[in-house]
Amino acid sequence: MSESKTTAAAASQNGPSQDRPVQNGSSNDGPSPAPHNSAPSEATPLPAIDAGIDQEREYVAALYRRLDQLREENHRQLAKVRATGAVGTMQNISERDAFATMYEDRLAQLSAVDDRLVFGRLDLDNGDCRYIGRIGLTSEARQRLMLDWRAPEAGVFYQATAFDRHGVRRRRHLLLKRRSVQGLEDEVLDATVLDEGTENHGDGALLAALKARRTGQMGDIVATIQSEQDGIIRADRSGVLVVQGGPGTGKTAVALHRAAYLLYAHRERLKSAGVLIVGPNSTFMSYIERVLPSLGETGVVMSSLADLYPGVRSVEEPDPQVAELKGRLDWVQIIGEAVAHRRRNIPQPREVVVEGVKVTVTPKMVKRGIDRAKATGKAYNEARSTFVKVMVKEIAEKVERVLQQRSAGNDADRSYLAEDVRQSRDVRVLLNLCWMPRTPQALLEDLFAKPDYLADVAPGLTAAERQLLRREPGSAFTVADAPLLDEAAELLGELDESAGRDEARRKHTREKDLENARKAVENAAPQLEEMGIEGFLDAEAIADLNADRGVRMTASERAGVDRTWTYGHIVVDEAQELSPMQWHVLMRRCPLKSFTAVGDIAQGSSASAARSWEAAFAPFVGDRLRVEELTVNYRTPRNIVQLAEQVAAANGLEITSLRTVREGDHEPIIEHCDDAAALVPAATEAVAAEHSRLGEGIIAVIAPVTEIGALRRSLQETFGKRVGTGAGSMTQDVVALTADEAKGLEFDGVVLVEPAGLLQEAGGRVGSLYVAMTRSTQSLRVITSRSLPAGF
Repeated sequence: MSESKTTAAAASQNGPSQDRPVQNGSSNDGPSPAPHNSAPSEATPLPAIDAGIDQEREYVAALYRRLDQLREENHRQLAKVRATGAVGTMQNISERDAFATMYEDRLAQLSAVDDRLVFGRLDLDNGDCRYIGRIGLTSEARQRLMLDWRAPEAGVFYQATAFDRHGVRRRRHLLLKRRSVQGLEDEVLDATVLDEGTENHGDGALLAALKARRTGQMGDIVATIQSEQDGIIRADRSGVLVVQGGPGTGKTAVALHRAAYLLYAHRERLKSAGVLIVGPNSTFMSYIERVLPSLGETGVVMSSLADLYPGVRSVEEPDPQVAELKGRLDWVQIIGEAVAHRRRNIPQPREVVVEGVKVTVTPKMVKRGIDRAKATGKAYNEARSTFVKVMVKEIAEKVERVLQQRSAGNDADRSYLAEDVRQSRDVRVLLNLCWMPRTPQALLEDLFAKPDYLADVAPGLTAAERQLLRREPGSAFTVADAPLLDEAAELLGELDESAGRDEARRKHTREKDLENARKAVENAAPQLEEMGIEGFLDAEAIADLNADRGVRMTASERAGVDRTWTYGHIVVDEAQELSPMQWHVLMRRCPLKSFTAVGDIAQGSSASAARSWEAAFAPFVGDRLRVEELTVNYRTPRNIVQLAEQVAAANGLEITSLRTVREGDHEPIIEHCDDAAALVPAATEAVAAEHSRLGEGIIAVIAPVTEIGALRRSLQETFGKRVGTGAGSMTQDVVALTADEAKGLEFDGVVLVEPAGLLQEAGGRVGSLYVAMTRSTQSLRVITSRSLPAGF
């Protein structure tokens, strides 16, 4: 065991003041070999290979008792650490905070895995059996009770087949509802087991999960991961891995489980840098937010594309043409030119007045200040501080020469002159004219509000394109603006409106604190010498102890608010929709270029959507990417998939035909309305009809943007609070969404309104329509007042 793991183990049992080893019952720190025969204890023996449901219930109950025991231990240790307070040396305080964070994280993990803690069991050729669960558990005697699903030894639970058993005789799925074992599902891989009288056969855990009612929150697939999915989840983390998969192939679930696996397998490398999960919109992020905690991971940063720039809540870009324009990589150069354009010299000498003294500032002086500042290599706002210092110094020297001439022989201290120059209104106006401090928001507002400015810095844009970008100052920033703001922030740097004075004050305060600390050490030296502990105190430690230490945040919390944070790995869902500028921002957030990008080229619906994965990544990693493909649709029944593929093919969309695992119990229904006015009432009635047809479940109404408002009002009048309309409202049994909002989600039934309208608002691109048609796990009903697109 490494030194760091030894320390952590000791801490989790005893707190910061003790160092004996811990037996904390968890093997979740990372993959570690487990003994093949790992009976937990005499109190909870492993059931025999032909164990029935009663014995499994007994063993599962023992696992939950161990989980509760671990929670209680961590609660107790956390309370003990918190009770110590902020006392002692800086090292002691830092250690206390580290232990508190560790216990808090561990408690969050132990609480998140309570539901269906264990889901599988492997019976092996050598007579051993292994239980597979959300985390690893060991007994107080350090005997293995349950393997973490991400451990190498657990991999065969997903990989073993009748043709390649990996030493597995039988794979058992334990079907739990919260803490209670409801049933067993056996997959016999060794025919001899059939002779042993095993009776627990049925429809299969996978089909049971697929037929289950949707809840409005994405569930994990940890109990039913299929072999092709498992290979992707456990793939090496280096480089760019693209997971291409059609609707219902489990791309999102695979991406999230891969994030959990990487955090487990590379804990030491990723725990400080973290993992970022990026999704298309807030509705989607709300839908998936519970998956990673249920897998034992609580420290991942999650962000929609609208939230990529911290502190700015972006809205959707209403015009697809504008979104495409802003998504081009040309903006890297345009923003660079716009920043450089903010620095300018004066065309001719200019007089300024400082406390009644008039001096002349020349273009040569300004050029010298600009050149000195640019030579620092710092970002625009940070380099401006150098420019201000140079200019203030030169102007102050001129003022001093004037004063010396007025009072020859007077050697009075004139160190105050620099501050007088800084406070001069004339000087401030001049310095801002030459080098105005800017925020990313102000820079972007100027670009879009001032056509002449945009024309100067972006000569490659046509007049029509500049007009498309035109908007009034104060307008809301859009999702397409987020990467432009990020690029501007990178070039502008932090805005220091004090021109360095705040930093100077901090340095002065620190020097003062150190001087006071030195005097304190000197005064205490005789007493310390008498006590025999001289040399244990130093000025730095005392100054640090008395400093304001601020709010303690976890790595994921710091990363979420820090635009410059770089991650160890980034997972991107619906990756086909990202613009080149959005990829540019994400590549900067992960210098190691360690990505998992999941999506489907055929489902691309935005104006910036990729035409191929190679084209999407070429500007950033060339051809250094791996593409894996998922080929089985687990979500959508075959009868709906066939219709969706038929429509896609008839409209020129190239797709990979998918294998499906279910036929489907309900045939798609198409209803024609006499006119557009009848659409909303017909769709509202269709929702009630679908609920009657399915019995229960979530019904989604997916409609064009032009229809969605009226539909939501009608549905709310009819179904009241049962209607959800976006992020945080996905738990109701009626949901009204646009095609873009429905991306990545799934429902029991779908009422698709006016397919021709979806095709029209996407500029003829059939991706949105294809997405909408494949969201259902049970039924599809189409309501139209117009001619249906080809393929219906």
